[in-house]
Amino acid sequence: MSAGARVSPAPPAKRPTITLATLGEKKALGEPIAMVTAYDYPSAQVAEAAGVDVVLVGDSAAMTVLGYPSTVPVSVEEMLMLAAAARRGLTTPLLVGDLPFGSYEASDEDAVRTAQRFVKEAGCDAVKLERGGSSVERARAIVAAGIPVMGHVGLTPQTATALGGYRSQGRTAERAAEVIGDALALEQAGCFAIVLEAIPSDVTDVLMPRLAVPAVGIGAGPAADGQVLVFHDLLGIFDGHAARFVKRYANVREVMI
Repeated sequence: MSAGARVSPAPPAKRPTITLATLGEKKALGEPIAMVTAYDYPSAQVAEAAGVDVVLVGDSAAMTVLGYPSTVPVSVEEMLMLAAAARRGLTTPLLVGDLPFGSYEASDEDAVRTAQRFVKEAGCDAVKLERGGSSVERARAIVAAGIPVMGHVGLTPQTATALGGYRSQGRTAERAAEVIGDALALEQAGCFAIVLEAIPSDVTDVLMPRLAVPAVGIGAGPAADGQVLVFHDLLGIFDGHAARFVKRYANVREVMI
């Protein structure tokens, strides 16, 4: 080899595909789980390159991408289109599709049928649904049909009006007990992970030792097994109101303007 020869660096090792077992292992080892939303091919590619563990095609796309005033109006067809686009940009992360409002609440049959569409038509690895109560039975039915389910407790945007708006949940002893009970019920129904949104950190502290599955927080304190943020919020793309707990890493909207 001549003195002037240059040796190319070895290519980076390919990350193994993230599975449900991977998330459980990360929880057991105390390794933080990184989760972010993505709603299209390029944002999914960014999440892939950043080494994110879980990509959620959240119904927050209703507001950040489609311009609706809340998450409620978004349809199954719209969510499937977004999820399929994200799927094409991903290789490694676990892809979770948000079941939109009105697509799963009425019956177990509706819930399973909608979840199957997310897996079959959009290529999702799992689905997410909100709340405890009747959603626990819907989660149980979807899991029984062979589809992994992620739960979501605390502030649940699909029913934010009934909760008094977009505000922190679990601030009273009664409401804290409800949030904890919902999370444990979803775990018992077979959910592989739970999103904890906008709950006091002391409620998370009480819940975590009792929860065997991974918990991913957003505005729920540092004790959760990982954190999730909305792509458009963390990069400062969305011009709408962002919750106080959202950490903004850039202000891309200003740069674009």
